[in-house]
Amino acid sequence: MVRLGIVGKTSVGKTTFFNAATLMSAEVSNYPFTTKSPNEGICYSQTRCVCREFDVKDNPKNSACIDGWRFLPVEIVDVPGLIEGAWRGKGLGNQFLQVAMASDAILHVVDASGSVDRDGAMCEPGKGDPIRDSEEVENELVMWFVKVLKENARKIARMTETRMLDTATSVAAIMSGLKVNTSQAQQALVDSDLSGKEFKVWNDDDMVRYAAYLRAHSKPTIVVANKMDIDTAEPNYDRLIQRFGGRFVIPCAAEAELALKRAEKAGLVEYVPGQEKFKVIKSDKLSEKQRWALSYVSERVLDRWLRTGVQFAVDFAVFKLLSMNTVYPIEDEKRLSDSHGNILPDAYLMPPGSTTLDLATRIHTDLADSFVYAVDVRSGLRLPKEYRLRDNDVIKIVAAKRK
Repeated sequence: MVRLGIVGKTSVGKTTFFNAATLMSAEVSNYPFTTKSPNEGICYSQTRCVCREFDVKDNPKNSACIDGWRFLPVEIVDVPGLIEGAWRGKGLGNQFLQVAMASDAILHVVDASGSVDRDGAMCEPGKGDPIRDSEEVENELVMWFVKVLKENARKIARMTETRMLDTATSVAAIMSGLKVNTSQAQQALVDSDLSGKEFKVWNDDDMVRYAAYLRAHSKPTIVVANKMDIDTAEPNYDRLIQRFGGRFVIPCAAEAELALKRAEKAGLVEYVPGQEKFKVIKSDKLSEKQRWALSYVSERVLDRWLRTGVQFAVDFAVFKLLSMNTVYPIEDEKRLSDSHGNILPDAYLMPPGSTTLDLATRIHTDLADSFVYAVDVRSGLRLPKEYRLRDNDVIKIVAAKRK
């Protein structure tokens, strides 16, 4: 399953974002270091379901379909706020970084309103500096990669010498638990101009330069500019875009998303995560405080930014940063169902380059072992095991019958 890691300084709203994404009740408070251990849960990436194209009423089993939008489960982890020196172990930083960096992509939450000072304490909005905070956290991530490389330097050098492996393969083998692959390790070598330099003679500058590229390639990241409902956030948001680029900064109001989801769960509003509006369905049941909160969300968030940004951040990470494809396996191509008659029952997020055999393996290893061919439901064409899946493919796997 795809895994997203939430990082950032303390008090920037990471746990609120986590709760809004998962609707779990991790503790939230306005004092530093509320989160003392990682919170792990399930959020959902959202994509248009193929049920609309085929004009069928589906009944998903491993996911959900709401108003024609398929929601697919994604693991998400929120680690305690990172402080300066976390990579050295300060504040249990090594433990937290290990958890975060075992993710496929990173959501770097910053307080765009500038309501957090350098030490992570709440301050007057506008006094804090989200650019400085984001750069400090980024440095901790890079230096932790440096630490891992240095701690395993002898192993990597020995692998390149005795086992005749190249540097990229050796680094990937050592860091496979952090989801670093050979392709990423090789690209980092090219970008850092270290392809032709033996690993055993790398100096500290080489390590830092390589670690920065390796971190970027293996942990693609977006900046989540949180607390955009506060007036001081907009100029900082512009600064963040200038620093990190418009494609990689998502405006967000996590508290607004959390309020909408809680109202939806209580049956007070109709709201589909990621949408630009909500509908009050029980106005007579709303308290004055709830009326004010919903009005605030409309005026300060949706009218200004169109969405709260929580769902958009998750979707951007899954479908843009990681380029995942949504694939629907079925057994009966005429009914688009499984053997029990469930219509479009499952949907899987498959990495780019995945094949029909990879899909069969994902469903069950026995299915992969007995794989004969696959069928593209739209065209009826037979597909070999090497066929590379595309987004929204609907696939039937044909397997040999067991004796």
